[in-house]
Amino acid sequence: MVPQFKAIADHALLVTFADEISDVAHGLVLALDAAITANPARGMIETVPAMVNLLVSFDPVQTDHVAVQKHVRGCLSAAQSKKAAGTPRRVQVCYEGAFSPDLEAVAAATGLAPDAVINAHLAGDFRVLMYGFAPGYAYLSGVPQAIQVPRKPAPVRDVPAGSVIIAGPQCLVTTLTMPTGWSIIGRSPTAILTGKPDRPFLFDVGDPVTFERIDAATFDRLSKVCSDG
Repeated sequence: MVPQFKAIADHALLVTFADEISDVAHGLVLALDAAITANPARGMIETVPAMVNLLVSFDPVQTDHVAVQKHVRGCLSAAQSKKAAGTPRRVQVCYEGAFSPDLEAVAAATGLAPDAVINAHLAGDFRVLMYGFAPGYAYLSGVPQAIQVPRKPAPVRDVPAGSVIIAGPQCLVTTLTMPTGWSIIGRSPTAILTGKPDRPFLFDVGDPVTFERIDAATFDRLSKVCSDG
């Protein structure tokens, strides 16, 4: 894929690999991110990976778009020869009762039984694409085609933290009580917000994620452990 470069204000460069989400484009984003991090440009402040692009921010007093773009181009060959593996993460989820208010609707929309929807979700090949929207909101790719459903026509208020939600090919575990138009198919006791200043979130972009089914009793026990610290 041939990347496109776009100047953002006077302090950043956006490197875009594709117009649509794909594993190939996202793999290149992660590889370029790693290559630049290992060999940063003069004046570079940080890189921010997203689904199909990478934002490179810099100090405009020390450098400019032309110099940063030249440096990024130099990192591209190293990036395309590497593949970021990520660290495997496991997230527990309960699909029972009030924890999954949209499970029946997803089943009806896809023509599957509720247990088949759950099994499909558990079999998904999930990977963290990016963070956004709210603290700890890690957007995951990998929802199986069989259970991909569109967003709801209108969002629902007061969706609890820990809700496992899906829309199209993406999945997310909420970290705050907020509205959502995605379908809520379960709830997780796994802490995504760690409370650690040096590592505030459980995931890194590029990490593969596996969901593990638990029952309501296990959810309650694990939630108490988390709340007790």
